[in-house]
Amino acid sequence: MSPLTLKLDTVHFSDEQFYHLCQNNRELKFERTAKGELIIMSPVGGESGNREADLIIDLGIWNRQTGLGFTFSSSTIFKLPNGADRSPDAAWIKRERWQALTLEQRRKFPPIAPDFIIELRSATDDLEMLRSKMQEYMNAGVQLGWLINPQQQQVEIYRQKQDVEVRNLPTQLSGENVLPRFNLSLSCY
Repeated sequence: MSPLTLKLDTVHFSDEQFYHLCQNNRELKFERTAKGELIIMSPVGGESGNREADLIIDLGIWNRQTGLGFTFSSSTIFKLPNGADRSPDAAWIKRERWQALTLEQRRKFPPIAPDFIIELRSATDDLEMLRSKMQEYMNAGVQLGWLINPQQQQVEIYRQKQDVEVRNLPTQLSGENVLPRFNLSLSCY
């Protein structure tokens, strides 16, 4: 099922109200655009869920070995500087940036753009919508992002102030200077 986008031009959810909406409806996955549109997403299927878990495991293992930061799952919503509330499939934040947040900010939807994110396109995701979301992440300060597109056997690499690089699968991805020594081998999905 494709995500449902509700245009709430005349309704304004405060950050606290949005937080409570999410907490009171944990069976649903919500995001909110900078324009205040509410996006309601269905859970992913087994294939996408397994791929997402593998990506988080790889990122988490690397992070445990380096201790450089914190890894987050798709259940985490980040409050971006433009006002959007977004939830990448996997995210990572440098230790010093995360620890600069207050305990209260860490408990709710952290007001911070991750340093690194992964979006994994599921069968029902609109590619242009995901590309727009990736650009929003870059505009918010994300340093490196990967949009993995199994349907077209490609990955799009997003970097600050650079054109998007498109690679065909299989490929080797590097965390570059954002995730030192993090390498991911992506086979055909």
